[in-house]
Amino acid sequence: MSAASSKTQAILSHLPLFNTMTDEELARIVQRTRELNLARGAIVFQKGDPSNGFYLVVHGQVKLALPSANGSEKVVEIINAGQSFGEAVMFMEKPYPVYAQALNDSLLLHIAKAAVFEEIGRDAGFCRKMLAGLSLRLHGLVQDVEAYTLRSSTQRLIGYLLQNDLHGEAENGPATLSLPAGKAVIASRLNLTPETFSRILHNLSSEGLISVDGRNVTVSDVAALRVYDR
Repeated sequence: MSAASSKTQAILSHLPLFNTMTDEELARIVQRTRELNLARGAIVFQKGDPSNGFYLVVHGQVKLALPSANGSEKVVEIINAGQSFGEAVMFMEKPYPVYAQALNDSLLLHIAKAAVFEEIGRDAGFCRKMLAGLSLRLHGLVQDVEAYTLRSSTQRLIGYLLQNDLHGEAENGPATLSLPAGKAVIASRLNLTPETFSRILHNLSSEGLISVDGRNVTVSDVAALRVYDR
């Protein structure tokens, strides 16, 4: 096995989808896996491109988005290190309904569809993990629909802040987080305009609930932010 293949196998062995596989099983996957080193802004695939596998983010960040005729976009999902994307389209054997773009310098692994289908046929456990991943993605989409239809713009943003890792006294005292992407990207993800996103941050700051410094957000009182509803 080449040094590159050994590196890829080592990466796969630490990911939840593959960490119970034997070396022999991983070696079969590695044979049909390729690395993609992407610079910030690089396109992984365009809407309408054919799918012949799925992707894992080793490090970096990728956005999935829908383009519009006027040049704007709707960010559907932000994929972080350790997460995967493209599985559902791979199983449906249809073109990608979104485009994928690296938000910063990223390393991805592309695993060929044929390798996945063969392992599913061999290993029921692997099949269950794939189904669990797809189920989590579906659950997330249902939560998105709920948020967009039943929650106000402010509630959506507060929910987003609270669901991210808060470092501090998570229940009572101050806590901090770093926004994982630019404000315009997160605004689109929450189905908000950048102006509305900035206005809500300003309002929450004026209320003394948060302070913002670039991408860093300090929540003065997590409990108070959780029940804020204006």
